[in-house]
Amino acid sequence: MNSTDRPSIYPDRNFTATELLADHRERVAVEEEERAKQRTLQFEELRSEFNSASVRIRAWEKMHGLRLPASPDHPILDVIASATGISLAVLREEQQARRAQRVKSPAVEGEVTQG
Repeated sequence: MNSTDRPSIYPDRNFTATELLADHRERVAVEEEERAKQRTLQFEELRSEFNSASVRIRAWEKMHGLRLPASPDHPILDVIASATGISLAVLREEQQARRAQRVKSPAVEGEVTQG
């Protein structure tokens, strides 16, 4: 199937190469605008004081595809604090809470009831 065999929403109209390029440029511009809006929303979620620290940290993790490091001295904590508006002390509290959850989870998962 070549490009002339494709069904069109305008079956009786032949488009010039210039028209096709302009249409493509418009679609790309709209998609780029949508990505920019999405990114703005993500930044707002990172900084919003209406969101808890854990929500803002998860937003940062999602945006960057990274996890909050376990080390309380990790240099990226300064970056996360700056991006989210969360103090280093609160970030370290979140690290401790996550560490406690990880330690607690295997014991809960490992429990087997015998009957």
